[in-house]
Amino acid sequence: MLELVGVRHCYGGRMVLDLERFAVPPGALIAMVGPNGSGKSTLLRLLALLEQPTEGEVRLDGEPVCGGPARSRPTAAARRRVTLVEQRPVLFRGTVRENLGYGLVVRGVRRIEVNRVVDNVAARFGIAPLLERHRHQLSEGEVQRVAVARALAVEPEVLLLDEPASSADRAAAQMLYGALAEERRRRPLAICLASHQLEDAYRWADDVRALAEGKLSPVTPENLFRVELPNAGAGDLKHIRVGTIEIAVMTDRAGPAILAVAPSDIFVSRAPLTSSARNVFAGRVTRLARQRPGVVHVTADVGVELVAVVTEAAAGDLQLTPGGPVVFAFKASAVRLF
Repeated sequence: MLELVGVRHCYGGRMVLDLERFAVPPGALIAMVGPNGSGKSTLLRLLALLEQPTEGEVRLDGEPVCGGPARSRPTAAARRRVTLVEQRPVLFRGTVRENLGYGLVVRGVRRIEVNRVVDNVAARFGIAPLLERHRHQLSEGEVQRVAVARALAVEPEVLLLDEPASSADRAAAQMLYGALAEERRRRPLAICLASHQLEDAYRWADDVRALAEGKLSPVTPENLFRVELPNAGAGDLKHIRVGTIEIAVMTDRAGPAILAVAPSDIFVSRAPLTSSARNVFAGRVTRLARQRPGVVHVTADVGVELVAVVTEAAAGDLQLTPGGPVVFAFKASAVRLF
């Protein structure tokens, strides 16, 4: 078990992460989503023992290994159990083969075993043709795959990934996720990744968590937007620009905020209905996804991408299909700000 406990982390006096607890259990498949600046990368670096939290501690199997009252620093043994691949990974000098084998070599593994492991992991990640190439001969997507393969060559217990498919096309992304799934079938492995791709997060992970302003979001990860609230009197109805639409919300707050609408609070119809909802947006269905039995996530372009949840029966009654018309409606009071 890898976890953050009572962690508050600051940069230049600004709080960027505030978490009572964030745990990565053994064998977990966790995806973190949220807007830029929400704290995802910082959280990964703390979990990877690369930074010491300003307050709180990082624990491994219940034992503090970083931070805490004693301001302890992680041991080499603790660091070897956790590996982070950052969004823009840096490859070492030399060939892809030398990069993949580096961690094994510094651990004193015999050359014949290093070559066996390197060939094996390269085959699993589809990068065997790249083994004799250097960094300047690789695309950004290939660099990401090499970095993930390099991390897994040393067989960590926890793999942390920051936007691992951000530079990959769809086919390469699917190959990467497929290789990660195969890795988990081979041996116990916990994976926690940060991603902007909600569809990939839901398809791949067992546990999807949302961050906003450095805190775990109390609502589902969909429909989170960074906004600027105008000044207004208490109780005023405000219209907040999000994409090409304006969302009505009741608030006396002003300044930067995260606007969130829970998918379960959105009413779905084929045509506008008479109601008290202040927010009514017509658009087109872009995606239907059955995340669990009997429940359909309806993604629509209504001037901005929004996601609603309906029952499978309701989706059938409404004859919802990709490209078909849809109307999303929700009350101003259903909009949350934090």
